[in-house]
Amino acid sequence: MESIYFVVSWLCHRTCVHCYEERFHPYYGEERERILEGLRQTIPRIIENLPARMVYRDLQQRDLPEQRGRIILAGGEVLLEGVREKVLYPALEQIQAKYRGQGGVEIIVQTTGDLVTAPIVRELLEHHTTLISVAGLDAYHRGLEDQEERDALQAKLTGIFDVLGMKPWTPPPRSESDRYYHFFGATPDQWIGKLWPRGRAWRNGLSTADITENFCNRWSGGLNFLQQGFSGSEVSVDPDGNVYPCCLKTKKPVGNLLERPLEDILRSLEGNPVYEAISMGRPERMGIQYGWSVETFLEKSKVAPASGGTYQNLCIGCDRFHEEVLLAPGLVTIGG
Repeated sequence: MESIYFVVSWLCHRTCVHCYEERFHPYYGEERERILEGLRQTIPRIIENLPARMVYRDLQQRDLPEQRGRIILAGGEVLLEGVREKVLYPALEQIQAKYRGQGGVEIIVQTTGDLVTAPIVRELLEHHTTLISVAGLDAYHRGLEDQEERDALQAKLTGIFDVLGMKPWTPPPRSESDRYYHFFGATPDQWIGKLWPRGRAWRNGLSTADITENFCNRWSGGLNFLQQGFSGSEVSVDPDGNVYPCCLKTKKPVGNLLERPLEDILRSLEGNPVYEAISMGRPERMGIQYGWSVETFLEKSKVAPASGGTYQNLCIGCDRFHEEVLLAPGLVTIGG
């Protein structure tokens, strides 16, 4: 595959108002230790069921060269004490060992950025991290509301990265020997400009994505998720092993990596009209075989939020289709 977005922990040090996932927040005491122990047991099993090789053919180039794929390890916040030593570092070592001699893999660690220190960066590089992606440079993160504060954090981290010989991110293909860094946030011009109808962003009335915003038809949406072995193929995996065609997650996972290898899961979905529609970036067509016309799907994409008025987005239609059809008692879908 080209990419796997692998959420390795629900634990976070923040409860951001714009977060797409309610389970990302601080945990304490016995509950925190129970979650950490569970992750220590499940994450290695999930990695075992990732593809045997993380490579893909680039369809944008005439000779279809084979490129290294990437695994993005994210949270929550993966640099939290406990998560970092007990979950993240062992996962980085296991991934490196799995793909050594199998074409390799880019290993990306995604963090909000405020916990990054020079010693932690050194440890990440020692544990085979290819790229450190700082994802929290936006006004939704407490302490970074002002542009001056965001600029100061970016300058501080850039200094650390530069001293340790890292380079600013460049599009693939990238050098296998160099190490990179990257900054982004929930800003109008970067991920994610439009906040999507998920998690606390939805509960707090922050979503600005309307019916013209087709998240499914873009990177990290469902587009090309079934295209194993070729450019554009990406899935999202959560700490429980659930697999989703997009990082915002459909209401029903397409499989679980504690039970089956990822390649088997995706192969079982090939030809299924529901998932082929998602993979083509046409979610409005996912229900046609079940009697949901495009018109029906678009109508189901409307909802009346508590803030008043009418909200319409294709992700809402996808949720309704899953709730009313795919999760209906007794329903058996193609692919199991």
